[in-house]
Amino acid sequence: MTTVRSPRRGARPAIALLLVGLLLGGCSPRQMVIGGIADELAAQGQSAEPDLDLAREASAFYLKLSESILRQQPGHRPLAEAVAGGFTQYAYAFVAGEAEQIEARDARAAQRLRQRAAKLYQRAQRHALQALEQEHPGFARALASPQPQDWPKLKPEQVGLAYWAAAAWGGWISLSKDDPEVVADLPLAVRLAQLAWAVDPAWGDGALTGLLATFEASRPGGSQAQALRWFDQAIAQSAGKSAGPLLGKAESYALPAGDQALFEQLLHQALAIKDQADSPLTLQNEVMRRRARWLLDKTADLF
Repeated sequence: MTTVRSPRRGARPAIALLLVGLLLGGCSPRQMVIGGIADELAAQGQSAEPDLDLAREASAFYLKLSESILRQQPGHRPLAEAVAGGFTQYAYAFVAGEAEQIEARDARAAQRLRQRAAKLYQRAQRHALQALEQEHPGFARALASPQPQDWPKLKPEQVGLAYWAAAAWGGWISLSKDDPEVVADLPLAVRLAQLAWAVDPAWGDGALTGLLATFEASRPGGSQAQALRWFDQAIAQSAGKSAGPLLGKAESYALPAGDQALFEQLLHQALAIKDQADSPLTLQNEVMRRRARWLLDKTADLF
């Protein structure tokens, strides 16, 4: 995943003041205040918070409040994107990741966490697709059409929503291998990512390209050569600032290929990335560095 969001410092007092106005206002002022809260929550965006435990604690408050406001402002695209991204990243960084780490000592607990992560991914995908449907009635039906000329046309400002919908969809599918109906939607998730990439291939500093690479590497009949080209393009697009594409290539290409040397090289590259002050990638990179260290500790078991 590309980014892990958490509320900015000072966000809660600002939101609290808006909530007071919400409670005191009438109908029209109430909608104005809700709109203001939606704007503020959507603007939280990426955080420079390096403390993952603090980010995890803050995320629950942020996501629940944001989701509640989104229900009252379903047409607020930036908030829908923030909510979809937030749930996707929370599932990846704090739930599915924990399941992997405790698998060896508590398989039942790990399974419960995977089930929870799958539901969070599903929730994220639903929010993103609902927002796209709001702006493009019939979006889901068009996406599922067997005729390419019927596929939906994305606008540049919708690429973020499409990315999070596809990423969450992929996460949900990866944890639902025993549910054929969910797995059968993989071509739709891939198609949505491809439609977004056609509009803005550089979106997310390589995040979208990396997602396509991961899909290509993992889908039945996928081309490993094409996946490698996309991984390398994603790494180039990140310009050495993001650990995400490096982890993606390590886990989805080097590991299945049995290339231990490349696997370790990529993980060490990820660990060597130094974040600039107040970089929006700080939290994401810290998630990836923690995962890289864990994977390096497990190398002997993986190869």
